[in-house]
Amino acid sequence: MKHRGICAVLVLGLLALPAATPAAAAPTAAPTVSPAGADLLSVSLDDGDLSLRIRDAVQANQGVTGREPEEVEIDTSTGTAARVPAGETFAFLGEPGHAVWSLTNGSHGFPLLDATGVPATATVDDTVRISLRSAEGPGRVTVHGLSPLGAPTLLLGSAPEAPKAVRLPAAARTGPTVWMFDAPGEHRLTLTASVALREGRTASTEQTYRIVVPPIVVSSAAPPPAPPAVAAVPIPPRKQAATQPSSAAPQVMAAPQVSSGAAPSTARTGARKVISDGHVDMGPQLERGRFVIRIKDDTVSPAVWRDMADVVLQVKDNAKIDVPAGVDFLGKPGDTVWMLPQSQQAGIVWPGWNTQHQSVTSGTRGNVTWTLRGVDGPGRYALFLTGAFGTPEVLFDSAKPFPQQIDIAPNTHAHGNWAFSEPGLYRLTVQMSGSTTGGDPVSDTKKLTIAVGDSTDPDSGFGGGDNGSTGGDDGVDGNNSGGGPLPRTGTGWVVTAAGTGAVLLVVGALLVVLARRRSAVTPTAT
Repeated sequence: MKHRGICAVLVLGLLALPAATPAAAAPTAAPTVSPAGADLLSVSLDDGDLSLRIRDAVQANQGVTGREPEEVEIDTSTGTAARVPAGETFAFLGEPGHAVWSLTNGSHGFPLLDATGVPATATVDDTVRISLRSAEGPGRVTVHGLSPLGAPTLLLGSAPEAPKAVRLPAAARTGPTVWMFDAPGEHRLTLTASVALREGRTASTEQTYRIVVPPIVVSSAAPPPAPPAVAAVPIPPRKQAATQPSSAAPQVMAAPQVSSGAAPSTARTGARKVISDGHVDMGPQLERGRFVIRIKDDTVSPAVWRDMADVVLQVKDNAKIDVPAGVDFLGKPGDTVWMLPQSQQAGIVWPGWNTQHQSVTSGTRGNVTWTLRGVDGPGRYALFLTGAFGTPEVLFDSAKPFPQQIDIAPNTHAHGNWAFSEPGLYRLTVQMSGSTTGGDPVSDTKKLTIAVGDSTDPDSGFGGGDNGSTGGDDGVDGNNSGGGPLPRTGTGWVVTAAGTGAVLLVVGALLVVLARRRSAVTPTAT
């Protein structure tokens, strides 16, 4: 009995002890989202409810839902500082010489504005309205779109005279866009998305974006921000008065074609197709331990990966422009060139490149090297990029010795300006090389066929030339060979500080020519 009493006392004592408090869980760090190539504003309509999220480049490529802006940290490590150039073109950024900071340097892509999740059939006017309700921070913020050779179209801004709203086309992705800040520190941007629904009501949502701008330090020798691996000879800009009241009805931005978010399949070999309009990408896939270069065709839904031999890209005469003086890599003054721009235009094929196929993102490591080994065609071919301030960067030029090469970072989706000096059939011998996660080298070489001009029969591009996979560096060269300097890529500067003014003057001249020769819808806001 005595022992039982002692046990009872011990049990009661243990029961009386306070319950142990579990250790507090360590706070989970917010996921970081890179703005390069991301859908920084991604609007979708689900069961009548509107949402506004962020999708990084991988999520956008896969068509998956993004994250709430307040749940993520926006990566600012790829930003770059520069000074506002002289002239009227970028006067909305401040006084000439004033230091500004760009959210991305463009080497991996500029942010996009996405409304693919809003069916056009559900809206009254086929548009989505984006409004900047408030901007809290130490300085001003501006968002502008790139047009011909980087010419800006101011979309949103915190300055009193800047537009506070813009309309995006429903069921489309629009861009690229450049986000600029003129002071370091934390900026909080509250943005509202709204849609007028055909059922008679308006759906809306609001989110706050937090962007921490680092100290803005501009190198004394640096020209405006580095040209991007996403660039354009985009659309001739409309002249926009900075004093227009922000209450004016925002104008509609150009609507690119998009495919559904379903995972793309691979088309059967021999299913030939001429593509003259819409979005396509060239990129590698990893199959049974080997690289295979294919074309991702986004002009169909769902998207399809096609063999290179089964695709001819057609460049029609609506892509022609006249070359102004001073743009030597495009030709002589007054020459006609056919130009496929970085920003999508209706009626013109929009080719890009990517390293986003799941087999590549999961099965390789490091950069993919894109090598141009030769060009067979009637004229000169050039691929160049445009930066946030319109600075051009030539990546490939058939007038220079081959081979020429650039490095493409993992998970990259980019576009550039493709220029051709003469009508006819062009065959570009392209090679893409990388390393598997196990360290094994992989490579493939194919021919990309492009039919330029209305007088060129695109069907004549099928079956000509060797378009088989080489599986490696086979020494195939084009119509030139040698060891000349390679184009500069990534964040390297294209011009010296002393030459920046001359380049911008040349760009301005080209914009005037483009504006007179071509008409197209431009990303604008009022």
